[in-house]
Amino acid sequence: MHTHKPIRIGVVAGEPSGDVLAAGMLKEIKRRLPDAIIEGIGGPHMQAAGCRTLFDMETLSVMGLVEVLKHLPAILRVKRQLLAHFASHPPDIFIGVDAPDFNLRIEAALKARGIHTVHYVSPTIWAWREKRIHKIARAANRVLGIFPFEREVYDKHQVPYTFVGHTMADTIALQPDKTSARNTLGLEHNAPVLAVLPGSRRREVESLLPIFAKTMDKVRAALPGCQFVIPAVNAQRKNEITGMLAASDAMSSSDVHVLDGHSREAMIASDVILLASGTATLEAMLCKRPMVAAYLLSPLTYRIMQRLYKPDYFSLPNLLADEEIVPELLQEAVNPDTLASTLLPYFTQDNAALIARFTDLHHTLKCDADKCAADAVLEELNA
Repeated sequence: MHTHKPIRIGVVAGEPSGDVLAAGMLKEIKRRLPDAIIEGIGGPHMQAAGCRTLFDMETLSVMGLVEVLKHLPAILRVKRQLLAHFASHPPDIFIGVDAPDFNLRIEAALKARGIHTVHYVSPTIWAWREKRIHKIARAANRVLGIFPFEREVYDKHQVPYTFVGHTMADTIALQPDKTSARNTLGLEHNAPVLAVLPGSRRREVESLLPIFAKTMDKVRAALPGCQFVIPAVNAQRKNEITGMLAASDAMSSSDVHVLDGHSREAMIASDVILLASGTATLEAMLCKRPMVAAYLLSPLTYRIMQRLYKPDYFSLPNLLADEEIVPELLQEAVNPDTLASTLLPYFTQDNAALIARFTDLHHTLKCDADKCAADAVLEELNA
């Protein structure tokens, strides 16, 4: 009797946004290849979609050029052990999801052994260090991109690229329901609500939350009765956030709700969002809420970026729109006075034109990303 060998898929995501992105694609692959064996590194969403994780994803979730150095020994150990595992259990195809510094190395090593490799989420070569495209070409047979403006660079260098759209654009309603989100979170319906997202990594929370807390005080003074929701990405962050808020004398806690997860509901329930720049700005745009994006880098990383970074903007809504439609504040501008005075007008002015712009951008990213990504992976598998 002939039994076919199940397809083996290796996959690595380095942080929560990659975990969500990969999970949708893996569910779609599993639907078509129910007996596929999927293993690598992933968070709770990928595990729920059938991925066996060999290491804790948090090991890879570090950010910033300087910050990574501290964690390098642990990261290199994971890389060695992962490659050893894939040497004894070679996948038919490997998908690196974001985390380019880690994943491109894994991809290059596997591709050299004749394994098909796909990189999901283009590194920001359109923004800085375009020469990395050569490294990407050596590492990946194909790149799956989530933003339409990326294709140009790949076509220029003749690297196979598939635009798949963004899975969040498929899952978030074009007109999100504020009332039901407020019900879910137990928030007052008539009070103003500010959602505060100081980032998913410890370093971001440590540097931004004290400033955001003082900003909340200023908003509270200007908008009596305002409620604040702070979604924490995991239990660890929640403890850090509640600890830091308790230590900041300025905070009275009755109007501050620190949540376990629920960042999307927090965004949809809010009137305005204050957040660390990153994938969250894209989610805020898709939730159609006015936002102010703050970006705080270590001084050394900032100096390096000033010289290398090409675009005029760093928050995703502005990059997609190719103009500044949301305020983005950097370094010294990330202070309570500037943040509060930038946030407050959004509570009272008519934001209809901004919301219409967000909705247009939503349409450009809504392409059934999970299905497109799964199609591209299976096509590559059979190439």
